[in-house]
Amino acid sequence: MREPLFVKQNTAKWKTFEQGITGTPDELADRFIQITDDLAYAKTFYPKSKTTAYLNGLAANLHQSIYKNKKVKKNRFKLFWKYELPLLFKTHEKPLLYSFIFFIVFSLLGALSAKYDDQFVQLILGPEYVNMTNENIAKGDPFGVYKSSNEFYMFFRITMNNIFVSFVTFVAGVFGSAGTVFFLLKNGIMLGSFEYYFFSKGLGWQSILVIWIHGTIEISSIIIAGGAGLVVGNSLLFPKTYNRITSFKNGAKDGMKIVIGLLPLFVTAGFFESFVTRHTEMPLWLSLTILGGSLAFMVWYVIIYPNQLYTNKTLHATAEH
Repeated sequence: MREPLFVKQNTAKWKTFEQGITGTPDELADRFIQITDDLAYAKTFYPKSKTTAYLNGLAANLHQSIYKNKKVKKNRFKLFWKYELPLLFKTHEKPLLYSFIFFIVFSLLGALSAKYDDQFVQLILGPEYVNMTNENIAKGDPFGVYKSSNEFYMFFRITMNNIFVSFVTFVAGVFGSAGTVFFLLKNGIMLGSFEYYFFSKGLGWQSILVIWIHGTIEISSIIIAGGAGLVVGNSLLFPKTYNRITSFKNGAKDGMKIVIGLLPLFVTAGFFESFVTRHTEMPLWLSLTILGGSLAFMVWYVIIYPNQLYTNKTLHATAEH
């Protein structure tokens, strides 16, 4: 669609939103979704136009009105996880995809390095961990490390560590995305060498059934944190129609919201690792159910649901015209 036609079809709606920034929580959320959809469309087809700049400002004003409205404050958490966070996933789907690709490539690099260098696993995972796991394998309990600590202590330590790792991965994006890529490299190589180690011991599939009970959500969340870091880095490298400072502020704000949105996921992953993964002899069907359910949820919430929100609102806006 040409830009003049796009503007003509939506001007009346935009003016209405511009003049009336008050309403019920559902009305404000609906307006914010619609304007975000229009902004995403404009960024795609008219990235350097005045229309895109105007829509960005209007979206910012609507966003501020949501959080200044006292009635909406009561529903802030609901609106954030139901609408705002999924729409951020949609808006920044490319950095999230790049983070995923980086992580997969670095994991493969770690696995290949472990395959062709006998000392690589010890270098990455540490001789203490490798020796302990070798002893557990000899005793017939290869994943005994998950039973070695008190559940509640383990839950607190693991959850806080994962949150710290995600936050550092995000903040490192201020170095023009290079810092975030470095931490994706570090964690990817660690995962790749870790998995190769178990496959080399003939325990590969068993490691997937045990470790990925918590690893599915944990690793997915770290990749998303990497995407948030790339959002920050790209805001500095590619400010587009904004000055660099304004672009950085917008990128940092969106990235921080994404990282904050990961907190419940890290708590869930920490719970699984501390209270569930230690039951290494659980039935196969139960392990597959938890693993498959976790994977299905992550795919739905990060990819499918955001696209459904975008598509439904786009169709709704089109029908109005």
